[in-house]
Amino acid sequence: MPSLSWLVALTLAYFIGGIPFGFLIARAMTGEDVRASGSGSTGATNVVRKAGLAAGLATYALDMAKGVAALWAAASLAGPESRQVLGAAGLAAVLGHMFPAYLGFRGGKGVATGVGVFLVLSPVATLLALATWSATFALTRTVSLGSLLGVVVLPIGIWALDGWWLGRSSQAWLPTLAWALVIGLAIIARHSDNVQRLRQGTEAAFGRPRLRSTAPRDS
Repeated sequence: MPSLSWLVALTLAYFIGGIPFGFLIARAMTGEDVRASGSGSTGATNVVRKAGLAAGLATYALDMAKGVAALWAAASLAGPESRQVLGAAGLAAVLGHMFPAYLGFRGGKGVATGVGVFLVLSPVATLLALATWSATFALTRTVSLGSLLGVVVLPIGIWALDGWWLGRSSQAWLPTLAWALVIGLAIIARHSDNVQRLRQGTEAAFGRPRLRSTAPRDS
């Protein structure tokens, strides 16, 4: 595949992933920057805290759709048979969500966009990861813990369900597994503060208020 096609596909994926739906929804509903409160993220959980459950669900759905759209655009440019460019486009979309050029590179943590990416690349393994998140959240009410465990389960699911269970050659599933590991590490790194709070036992359960994580802006 020509390198120009790669460049265009990855650039487009980044800018699709960077569309700040959470910021836009919260701003439309409250008139405020969602990043100035709670976790400082533009993701669905922080939008729920700022603008309510409906706004958060809309944010999650749209952020997930960004992952799907980024891969669709990359496949249109590069061809759906290229698993490498699709995985790279998935990473670009997740990084776009985390570090959007539209918002001074301060965005979300990439989970919902990553779900959209892997619903395309490995839907069954992604459903397993979502089930892990759901079970963890039901037991602990801790969104970050569920997200992190889902990230860990995803590559295991790709190996077990796309590879071992179906008896496929490693060439059919190994690239997807590799991208799951790379994107998963990026998401874990973005959750570094959550990991620290989880280790300290201070991570807030869903529904409890979180202290402001960013300094108030001068008025």
